[in-house]
Amino acid sequence: MKISVAVFKRIALIMMGAVVILSCSDETETEENVELTSTELKTILETDDVSGSVDTVLSDLYMNNSTSGKSAKNDDCYNAEYTDTGYTVTFNNCVLNGSDNVNGTLVVTYNLDNETASYTAVYEDFYVGEIKINGTRTYVLSGNSNENGVSFAVTSNMSLVLEDGSTVSENGTKTFGITFGDSLESTTFSIEGDWTLMADGNTYNVSVISALQGNLNCAYLNTGNMTIDKNGLTIGVNFGDGTCDDIALVTYPNGVEEEITLKN
Repeated sequence: MKISVAVFKRIALIMMGAVVILSCSDETETEENVELTSTELKTILETDDVSGSVDTVLSDLYMNNSTSGKSAKNDDCYNAEYTDTGYTVTFNNCVLNGSDNVNGTLVVTYNLDNETASYTAVYEDFYVGEIKINGTRTYVLSGNSNENGVSFAVTSNMSLVLEDGSTVSENGTKTFGITFGDSLESTTFSIEGDWTLMADGNTYNVSVISALQGNLNCAYLNTGNMTIDKNGLTIGVNFGDGTCDDIALVTYPNGVEEEITLKN
């Protein structure tokens, strides 16, 4: 999936949206009878795709610096009530950044004991379209020492019931970052982290070995390595050497390599 430059006008959406640029290969079977389909790789990344629009609003509200008892509205789409320790935000058929209708209430608590800006959101039967979300997400925002970039770490303990009734659960931490440069090419984004996902009877342990990176002048991730351990067998994915192309290299447990496209 291509990255639109316009997406990057909003920091939180940059970070969450960057995750969904991955596309996948056709089914490939190895001697160990392990395969990774395009549907599976999409599912591995789906939780951030679903909640990304809500994450943007939560980041905006957190940075609002509102005082206790203050309320905030956005064209009657959502309402937030603030307390000394956080806020409660209720969505009423919101369409956020082109998402499906968002409905439900989130309770957000500030993590006041941290030196960095952070908060935790609790999802309870929360809906994005027909997808139901339960669980928690903790957000930690920070800058870098040169003040030319920001990072946004998200720790999830969540389950989703998809439109077809199937269940996906995810636990772990992803860190999304952006470093601002003087041009589109020198402004880069990155994805790091380790997380575990369970879906359709399979367990996937995902580890970013070296940061997955891209820039605003290229439509695709173009560097970095990750592994996907599916039911005990490890598959490697290499996104390249920095050249702007739509190719990633997949390595299966028996050493077989396959080039796949990152296009839709």
